[in-house]
Formats: sequence, C-alpha cells, structure tokens
Amino acid sequence: MNPPGKLSVIIPARDESGSIRATLCGISSTLRARRIPFEIIVVDDGSGDDTAIQVATAAASDGAIRLVSNPRQHGFGQAVRYGIERCSGDALAVMMADGSDDPADLVTYWTALIEGYDCVFGSRFIRGGSLTDYPGHKLLINRLANSFIRLLFGLAYNDVTNAFKCYRKEAIAGMQPLVSPHFNLTVEMPLKAIVRGYSYKVVPISWKNRKAGISKLKLQEMGSRYLFIVLMMWLEKHLTRGDYCREPGIPKAAQKVAS
Repeated sequence: MNPPGKLSVIIPARDESGSIRATLCGISSTLRARRIPFEIIVVDDGSGDDTAIQVATAAASDGAIRLVSNPRQHGFGQAVRYGIERCSGDALAVMMADGSDDPADLVTYWTALIEGYDCVFGSRFIRGGSLTDYPGHKLLINRLANSFIRLLFGLAYNDVTNAFKCYRKEAIAGMQPLVSPHFNLTVEMPLKAIVRGYSYKVVPISWKNRKAGISKLKLQEMGSRYLFIVLMMWLEKHLTRGDYCREPGIPKAAQKVAS
C-alpha cells in the first residue's frame, strides 16, 4: 500500500476561543518540525464567541489552516462530516479544539499509516498512555462503556469512544454513509472500520483536561445515541454477511495492538 502524501486534521470547534489558537499552533509546529505535509480544517459549529475570528487570524499567517462554517444542524458529528467532505489529504485525523490531544501523537499516527495500516486508534489506557485531570465520574462511565463495546464485539481495543483517531481516505470512503450527528460519531467511525475489515493499529496516546472553556459532551443526553450506533454496528456485523466489507484482494496490514 502506498504511503499517504498529506494529512488532513479536522477540528470541530464551538465556543473554543480560549484554546483554539494554542491548539492550532501546537499542531502546526509539530507537523512542520517533522516535515509532514498537512492541512488543518477548523469547522466552526455555530460558535457564539470569537472562535471564528481567532481561527481566521491564525489562518492569515499560516496557509495550512482553513476555516469553514458548518451550515447544517449543529453537532460534533455534523461538523466532522462537513470537514471530511472538504479535506484534500490522503489521510485524516480528528482532533479536539480544546488542546486535550497531544500533537506529538499525530506523528505516531502518521508513522503507523506509512507502515501500511488503514487506521490508527489511540488508547489512553494501555502501557505508555496517560490521562491528566480526567473527571472521575466521566472516567467511570468511560470504562463501563468501553468494556461493554469490547465484550459485544470481542475487541482487545479498550478506548473506542475516544475521538482522536486517524484514517486513510480509503477507509473513510469504505465506512460511508456516516450517520451520527453528535459525539456518537466517535464510536461509529472506528466500529465501521473494524466491522468492514480495515486494518488498524492501536498506539498509546496522552490526554489532558482542557484549561479553558467547557466540555460540549453531555453524557446524560448521549447515552441512547451511543447505544443506537453500537447496536447498529453489531447488527451489521452479524446480519449483513459481509455485504459492506472492503473488496477482497486489497492488501491490508494485520491488526496490531501495541502493548
């Protein structure tokens, strides 16, 4: 499989004026230092603050940064899908606007894609991964949800709900149509890639809590939406007899979970 030539980083952002400039600077400087060709697409998702102004200012001095505005119904999934439709890279990564994801992990992702994997999934819960200031109640719910998904699908991967992942464009095309309008897209994308036969590597990543703004994820509102997507993918796995799997004969790397 040919190595990817360009990385698209998609960042959905809503009311993130307190962190977006630092996030963009960290990603841009890290990728440039490693000479990885890239673009950063920030999708403003109906911000009521000056997020768009902050991004436009950054874009004026950095040609790799693009600002687009989501004209659809707002939601994390809607914004990511809008960004996917407008990216030009051979691979794409989804990152959070709040600076919780470490840009250095993008380099690890890129290296795994060059090795031949279709997807790269980060885990904060394997050797080498780390969490800083993760809220206790969210951590409990996270581990329960991921344990449920692992049991249902027979996975070794233990951080499916994490948004920060990377995919070749062929894997993105193969997981269409994406239907999740909210944070449940973070589960739909990796499960579709896995169920449809795309190779993946799991690598340790680090995460730190935001320093500015407030989280947009409302666990009370998202539970049923996550469950819907998980069950939808479980049904696809067991009832479609592989109708949506990647074409046979296409080379793919073996699954690998780092330890």
